[in-house]
Amino acid sequence: MSSNQLDKKSEAWSALFSEPMSDLVKRYTSSVFFDKRMWRADIAGSLAHAQMLAAQKIIGADDLAAIQKGMAQITQEIESGTFEWKLDLEDVHLNIEARLTQLVGDAGKRLHTGRSRNDQVATDVRLWLREEIDTLAPLLRQMQSALLDVAAQNVETILPGFTHMQVAQPVSFAHHMLAYVEMFARDEERLADVRRRVNRLPLGAAALAGTSYPLDREMVARTLGFDGVCQNSLDAVSDRDFAIEFASFASITMMHVSRLAEEIVLWMSQNFGFINLADRYCTGSSIMPQKRNPDVAELARGKSGRVVGHLMGLLTLMKGQPLTYNKDNQEDKEPLFDTVDTVRDTLRIMAEMAGGIVVKKEAMEAAALKGYATATDLADYLVKKGLPFRDAHEVVAHAVKSAIQLGVDLSELPLESLKAFNASIEQDVFDVLTLRGSLNARNVLGGTAPVQVLKQIERHRARLA
Repeated sequence: MSSNQLDKKSEAWSALFSEPMSDLVKRYTSSVFFDKRMWRADIAGSLAHAQMLAAQKIIGADDLAAIQKGMAQITQEIESGTFEWKLDLEDVHLNIEARLTQLVGDAGKRLHTGRSRNDQVATDVRLWLREEIDTLAPLLRQMQSALLDVAAQNVETILPGFTHMQVAQPVSFAHHMLAYVEMFARDEERLADVRRRVNRLPLGAAALAGTSYPLDREMVARTLGFDGVCQNSLDAVSDRDFAIEFASFASITMMHVSRLAEEIVLWMSQNFGFINLADRYCTGSSIMPQKRNPDVAELARGKSGRVVGHLMGLLTLMKGQPLTYNKDNQEDKEPLFDTVDTVRDTLRIMAEMAGGIVVKKEAMEAAALKGYATATDLADYLVKKGLPFRDAHEVVAHAVKSAIQLGVDLSELPLESLKAFNASIEQDVFDVLTLRGSLNARNVLGGTAPVQVLKQIERHRARLA
């Protein structure tokens, strides 16, 4: 096929076709205006393939040199914005190949020896995604570091811990922040695990059955930094598990982001008043001049649904496909691209915003006093005095009921009133009924006692160093 024929391939794919593609079909099937972002991966894969073809004596050294020179010029044209992306050429691969053939002639035509667009696109997507994964991993660490900074400043800050959105027990605000550090640490582990399965080379599978040319697939894998090659040609061209797995990682990460964002929205509201955010992360109202809306947090919460939707879309895309490659797979790129963009931008802005949280310590502590947060401590106190826990639980329920009727906290009940519920209660009960006493009592690995929280901060700092 001549370069002019390649340029006009959409008019008739080959001599087999008797009429050109309609303009409507051309627009409907084209992917070039979104998949062109993979151009670096496409050129890298092509150069590695060409080097291997030359090493295997499938193409000559002159052809290799011409391909390398042509690709260098194409790279310069794309970077400078002078490269002409053509709808007629459908995708990034054919656009680059057509331009290469214009520049270097027959050498450009020989580049496609031993490969198909099926294994080529699978390779490009993996190369592109691997690079994006390597940019996301530091952002996950930035997120953890930002939360650690907030935690380090608030080890002694008391926050009401909630279950069922009811005040449950007092916790250190630092301990609460460390819960999110744990979540994002797991996300980092998941991302590293995804990368291992992304980093396998499909190139050499050709259309679906492999090729009769004596390719050295391991050489290409080494050149491109892959950990290994896909071992089954049918699976190599049709597998999109790696994209689905990445979308699953992204959905879990965005779910964690959304939970944090939800708490930030709640904590900033007047009903809680636990924190403040910098003005640059808030917006006003077009009608209510008093409003400071946490739009960044709300939008991050909303974007989690977008990413989860992409995961569902990719799963649905693949569920009905027979082996091997089908045109359906063109639809894997836009959701994957948008997922990467959304997670990257969200992690960056959330790390900045969360790292600048201003904590209203007095408001947090006052809220912890409203929900009888030390009731469990009183039950534990009675157990240590010899009462079975279930009996202690019932005693404390009566004490809380009395405190509610009187409109006071448990710690504000006189000793005589407390003793009326159980005679074993002594003056030392007030040591456990304070918020700080409750915090300090939970001095167990993973607990909220400040001494334990400090150890966890040290552990995370060392891990992230």
